[in-house]
Amino acid sequence: MIRVLIADDQRMVRAGFRMIIDAQPGMRVVAEAADGAEAVELARRLRPDVSLLDIRMPRLDGLAATRLLAGPQVPDPLRVVIVTTFDLDEYVYGALRGGAVGFLLKDGGPALLVEAVRAAVKGDTLVSPSVTVRLLEHLTRPRPPARRPHEPLTGRELEVVRLVARGRTNDEIAGELYVSLSTVKTHLGSVQRKLAARNRVEVAAWAWESGIVR
Repeated sequence: MIRVLIADDQRMVRAGFRMIIDAQPGMRVVAEAADGAEAVELARRLRPDVSLLDIRMPRLDGLAATRLLAGPQVPDPLRVVIVTTFDLDEYVYGALRGGAVGFLLKDGGPALLVEAVRAAVKGDTLVSPSVTVRLLEHLTRPRPPARRPHEPLTGRELEVVRLVARGRTNDEIAGELYVSLSTVKTHLGSVQRKLAARNRVEVAAWAWESGIVR
């Protein structure tokens, strides 16, 4: 059973998300929060599989809550997906750098919301298509040289990096490379360690910045 927490200051939004999640086999909402501080308290206590957080909330906004639940200094981070109305670059980068494993717009529809929850549980990252296009446009602009990895990446690890940068999920990578899902996760874990990358979004960014993917 995938256990989900919903945090949004609008009761109607929370009710709508609950209907969508609870209607899915193998998913249920375990808690709701009307502000960021309550969301952090509930998430730390209940440790849901996925937390869906809005950005603009009272007491503590969703970006700050994400850093407290999933940031680089958190010893046992939770999986956070941001679901917001506001399609702003500063929010996207703030969320992903803060440890979020997804960024969705509220008009994305029920199917995308469910897909993002399932992707988060599997360790994948899902970003709304319109946001993804803009991220790629940003990454393809002239930038300073990409940082060098702590250790050279193997040929297989580079193949994994290229597919991650093109938006493939772990399952899709396993299928394309004819390897097991556990092997993909092992390679990805090694890549993140060598690049000091917190998540697959940073791995993808490194691939575009270094010219491995064009």
